[in-house]
Amino acid sequence: MECNRSSSSSRVDRRTIEKNRRIHMKALYSQLHSLVPHDSSREMISLPDQLQEAASYIKKLQIKLEKMNEEKDNLMGINKMEIIQDHKEIKSSILSPGQQISPQINVRETGSSLEAILITGIDFKFLFTETIRVIHEEGFDVVNASFSILNDKVFHTIHAQIGGGYGEENGVSRIVERLNSLVYGI
Repeated sequence: MECNRSSSSSRVDRRTIEKNRRIHMKALYSQLHSLVPHDSSREMISLPDQLQEAASYIKKLQIKLEKMNEEKDNLMGINKMEIIQDHKEIKSSILSPGQQISPQINVRETGSSLEAILITGIDFKFLFTETIRVIHEEGFDVVNASFSILNDKVFHTIHAQIGGGYGEENGVSRIVERLNSLVYGI
């Protein structure tokens, strides 16, 4: 008889363990489901569909993370500027780390304002002042100017708006021309 009791108690223990495992798995699936964004529909989704949805969402996040890391790496790299006249702005291409930093400028026109981004090494302090002077001489009023330092590069950002003495015939192209001459000697 003792054999039946131990067999019976063993079955109860296994049932209890299995029941607890199922309850725990259901709670984990529910938690996973709550972490994944869903459509607005309130339909019950089957468990395999929930898992597929979670897997797809994780893959999308991985791709997004990889793209953001690539963008961060590009921004952290040392840039060499190439002038593109038809867009009135300057684009960049990556150089290998360790090369000497040469000053770079990027000017964009947005309606009645312009944005100039000057990237220099720490030893090119005068270029910021000269950039402000050129922008002011061409009839723009500097609204905001800021800088940040990352490793041995200084990033200056200058926002300016058209002032009272703005010469319509010259436009931003004259500013771009003068700043290119100042920074690149063009």
